[in-house]
Amino acid sequence: MAEDAAAAAMAAASLSDDLEPATDRTRIRSILADGAARAGERVVVGGWVKTGREQGKGTFAFLELNDGSCASNLQVLVDAAVHPLAPLTATGTSVLVEGELKKPPEGAKQRVELRVDRVIEVGEVDPAAYPLPKTKLTLENLRDVVHLRSRTNTIGAVARIRHQLACATHRFFDENGFLYVHTPIITTSDCEGAGEMFQVTTLFSHAEKVEKELKENPAPSASDIEAARVVVKEKGDVVAQLKTAKASKQEITAAVAELNKAKENVSRLEERSKLKPGIPYRDDGTVAYENDFFKRQAFLTVSGQLQVETYACALSSVYTFGPTFRAENSHTSRHLAEFWMVEPEIAFANLQDDMNCAERYVQYLCKWLLEHCREDMEFMVKNYDKTAIERLELVSSTPFQRISYTKSVELLKNVTDKKFENKVEWGIDLASEHERYLTEVIFKKPVIVYNYPKEIKAFYMRLNDDQKTVAAMDVLVPKVGELVGGSQREERLDLLKTRIQDAGLPLEPYEWYLDLRRFGSVKHSGFGLGFERMILFATGLENIRDVIPFPRYPGRADL
Repeated sequence: MAEDAAAAAMAAASLSDDLEPATDRTRIRSILADGAARAGERVVVGGWVKTGREQGKGTFAFLELNDGSCASNLQVLVDAAVHPLAPLTATGTSVLVEGELKKPPEGAKQRVELRVDRVIEVGEVDPAAYPLPKTKLTLENLRDVVHLRSRTNTIGAVARIRHQLACATHRFFDENGFLYVHTPIITTSDCEGAGEMFQVTTLFSHAEKVEKELKENPAPSASDIEAARVVVKEKGDVVAQLKTAKASKQEITAAVAELNKAKENVSRLEERSKLKPGIPYRDDGTVAYENDFFKRQAFLTVSGQLQVETYACALSSVYTFGPTFRAENSHTSRHLAEFWMVEPEIAFANLQDDMNCAERYVQYLCKWLLEHCREDMEFMVKNYDKTAIERLELVSSTPFQRISYTKSVELLKNVTDKKFENKVEWGIDLASEHERYLTEVIFKKPVIVYNYPKEIKAFYMRLNDDQKTVAAMDVLVPKVGELVGGSQREERLDLLKTRIQDAGLPLEPYEWYLDLRRFGSVKHSGFGLGFERMILFATGLENIRDVIPFPRYPGRADL
């Protein structure tokens, strides 16, 4: 055992000899949190220069350094004797420096600064070419440099808020006994029944490959194949003659090898003769998806809900948290082609249980941001939405109002102080203006609207006894309107079949889903929270394209 340990230590030592020494870097957030208490400590700090300026007639420079760990910058003082100053001061320059933390002079706004005595690394920037100047760019302009926009204060703050909301999501569900399930991104079923799905196929790339291949090496003709078959016959005759003549084993083996090569050549030629340019079609004119990668039509998922239900019907409380996709040609500030959804599913739960879980989850998220993202939220208040923190405090501490869809329509129809762009009548899908009026004007707090008309909701939602509505609910919040959509699922096999057919969908792709009702059916409920909408609600930003790292929308799929 001792010899094994010694050998392992020697192997590790020899490996480390080939590598650069590790850099024990200190994050700026921890330095600023402790402030002057860390004065006198030596640290290595890395980051990007927000602003830099030479002082004292070029004898030293001040750098405002940020490493993304927090919104605030660390002031760094570099002497010209330590390193040439010009390459350090341009906005966007990256530096890795070592020095001693000092308490700044009396009257300075900083509580601590770094006096550099060694510049370890520099990533220089050409100020004339750098697309992020010191002057403020609009969020719309930043979408044209999506690969660099994370260096700005706003997108950096959004990234930290997004991270904390993800942490809070996993923490909440773990604390409440949920299991995290990874559902597939590629699916053969349409959860929403809207048909706005991205198709996953290799038919086009395969057709291009075939076309290129045939251009470089045309398909063999019938005469080519017949000639190859003649060769096979000739090689076969040779083998037969050798066996009759009782030739040596070596001669027969060599002849059999030649025969096999001839047969393989015929097989290759026959396969190549079947190659046809373009997409394969059946005789009836439909696409032959049996030639596709999955042997059938497949799509990017619009929701992980249907799949996660399978785990809820075995493990009770589960959730999925991942990307979803909609091929909706929408250019509004509330739509993306790729976005993230948090979708819990609870067995043995009715609509009331569903609403209770959604309310607790949203409140948990708001409390978490107030406790863990105060600096970034204050940045949002200062620069974008003065009521952002107030809104989080309101939602986190106020019981949500619960009201039926029918009652909410009655209230909205009686509104006289505002003219809605979308007419209010029973049977409509409430628009954002209606949802916000309920939360911001009538109730002045979050609202859960439940029991929606069945015609405007998905097939999997449980039909109520009135045969007109389904056990659906939406959580509405100030600023964004609908934040959460959920329902009790239809657990009755015959009714679910009817709902699928009424939606104009084929039963075959949903047979596995119907099995959940055939074998040990159970009442269960769930909801989906649009993660980007939650970030919009928290930050007060106006466009959903600014709260996801790499926005995908019609005409744009950068990086």
